[in-house]
Amino acid sequence: MSDNDALYDVCERTKNPEHASVDDVVELILERAQHPRTEHRDAHLDEMMATVVDRYGTDPIRTIVHRVLVDGTPFRTAIHDLEMSNVDGVRVGTTAGQFLDELNAQNDS
Repeated sequence: MSDNDALYDVCERTKNPEHASVDDVVELILERAQHPRTEHRDAHLDEMMATVVDRYGTDPIRTIVHRVLVDGTPFRTAIHDLEMSNVDGVRVGTTAGQFLDELNAQNDS
């Protein structure tokens, strides 16, 4: 990973127990995919994840979230060997980063 690549404050990477874990992020993605928020500025993320989860199931989501947040794999590369479209990999990676930030902000409060 180059110095310009994103590093995420996820527990598995930082070893800081105050940071959200991959499991926390995946659980939030799946929860919001099942029960999308309405009237929220990020409701589109929930709807996108509902479509992606319906299309591919939960295991590829978990794999991509780990590859992106822990391994630092670029979003489109994170789909390698998962038979998923590049755009869906970008959607999962983007949502994972957003939800991780949200979870970590909650933990800071």
